[in-house]
Amino acid sequence: MRTLVLGGIRSGKSRWAEDAIAGALPAGQPVCYLAPGPTGEDDAAWADRVAEHRGRRPGHWSTVETDDIPGQLRGSPDTPTLVDDLGAWLTGTLDHHGWAGGSVTTPIDELLAAVSAFKSTLVLVSPEVGLAVVPATASGRRFADELGSLNQRVAELCDRVVLVVAGQAVPIKPSVD
Repeated sequence: MRTLVLGGIRSGKSRWAEDAIAGALPAGQPVCYLAPGPTGEDDAAWADRVAEHRGRRPGHWSTVETDDIPGQLRGSPDTPTLVDDLGAWLTGTLDHHGWAGGSVTTPIDELLAAVSAFKSTLVLVSPEVGLAVVPATASGRRFADELGSLNQRVAELCDRVVLVVAGQAVPIKPSVD
């Protein structure tokens, strides 16, 4: 089963995703936690957030901090996996390909193909966009547009989509068990 977990900053989406994948598997089953984005080496507040996330993970889960989410999914298609989060992955992808007009079509297509081909339990976390004002900067609008499109395309591939608000999951696309 593939699940997309959407929510705002500090909505509880990561904790909900962690509980969801743990609850879907037998006790003690290994999980690969893919964490794209910065580790916080130059930002103490961000480092604290990363440490909080790391501290919640069970000891039998492995963590891979990488921006190569498609490669990791293709390399271990039979290992239950949690990706947290697609917004951080997209930011890194835009950093690499250029915010001002660089194309992210190929990496997004590679991500979608890897998600589609994934054979085990997969939970993907992503920020929901569009719940606030339109960003004032070109890069902010580009991020919102790209992430909104990415979330829609990932949702099409998922069996279940939930929106987490105040730690509570609201089913958007319920799974058909």
